Amino acid sequence: MRPGWLLPFIVLGFSVLLSDPVCADFKAGMDAYKQGDYATALKEWEPLAKQGNASAQTNMGVLYQHGYGVSGDRQEAMRWYRLAAEQGHVTAQYNLGLMYHHGGGVPKDNVQAHMWCTLAVAGGYTRAGECRDKVAKRMTPAQLAEAQRLAHEWEAKHKSDSSTMD
Repeated sequence: MRPGWLLPFIVLGFSVLLSDPVCADFKAGMDAYKQGDYATALKEWEPLAKQGNASAQTNMGVLYQHGYGVSGDRQEAMRWYRLAAEQGHVTAQYNLGLMYHHGGGVPKDNVQAHMWCTLAVAGGYTRAGECRDKVAKRMTPAQLAEAQRLAHEWEAKHKSDSSTMD
């Protein structure tokens, strides 16, 4: 089974249909994506992604990772995934974990793979547990402890960031 084969389908599951213009542009991108019109999807999502929309950033990562409508560029995919993952977008966290697990766009890094998959699971993306558990089998106790420490630190930082926004 090819790594990441589910990514395009995962993206499709995150469309949100609301009435404001940002969501309308996102929906237009999703509609284009579903029809294989990746150039239009890119045109709709890129401005949203640059404005910080985590779902659009995640989808930009998918486009770059798979070369849909753009040159395949795993480094660019990682950049978009990381922007969304840092905002707590669980699909981006999972995709980032998968890329670290398989070495896509970056050298393989079990600690980073485990950390991002752990965060995705904590955010409700249970499927990320499969990746996390596979990675854990290849880790030393010290690496596992480091990954858990990083995940806890990330959660603590982002909880405190969100509490200051209230």
